[in-house]
Amino acid sequence: MRLLVVEDEPKVASFIKKGLEAENYAVDVAADGEDGLHLGATEDYDLILLDILLPKLNGYEVLKGLRERGLRTPVIMLTARSALDDRVKGLDLGADDYLVKPFAFEELVARVRALLRRRSATASPILHVGPLVLDPVAHRVTAHGHALDLTAKEYALLEYLLRNEGVVCTRAMIAQHVWDINFDTYTNLIDVFINHLRKKLQPHGCERMIQTVRGVGYVLAAT
Repeated sequence: MRLLVVEDEPKVASFIKKGLEAENYAVDVAADGEDGLHLGATEDYDLILLDILLPKLNGYEVLKGLRERGLRTPVIMLTARSALDDRVKGLDLGADDYLVKPFAFEELVARVRALLRRRSATASPILHVGPLVLDPVAHRVTAHGHALDLTAKEYALLEYLLRNEGVVCTRAMIAQHVWDINFDTYTNLIDVFINHLRKKLQPHGCERMIQTVRGVGYVLAAT
């Protein structure tokens, strides 16, 4: 899952980014409304955390701009404003949730998870491809019923490949969704993590499910 945080206070933005990355999300940060609107409109995000008091364009203007472009990406408004009128305005413009600062990080994560679950409510939350089963709520992966011991990045990478079963995922696609917009695509880090995953799948006979498409990227398919 790839998230965008639009927040002009560096300490707050860094705190949110680090915390969400620890929860296995890929996170980009925009420090003002113009950058937030540009990234939100041109990049593919699963959810946006949007402050209201921003330079250049405020959060209401960013949200209005996104919705006018037909983008239905879930948005949680983050703000120090607690007045009822402010909350109503944000919700009327198309916000999905509203969290007043200061907030407990555990509550923020719970709201993010709830919105992401709601977005995919029509589909089964359990990802099942061949002998691999991934439960995104429990953050658990099994192969032939045996639990896999994965690092946060290995889990995020496997989840992305499972969600795109049968689709050739380029290194750029993987970098954007599993890491973030600042990932150096000239490194071989993605290939290293693919090898780690294959080694952990090998004892269960599943390593061939991740196939290399030479010069392009990787595809996961049931064998």
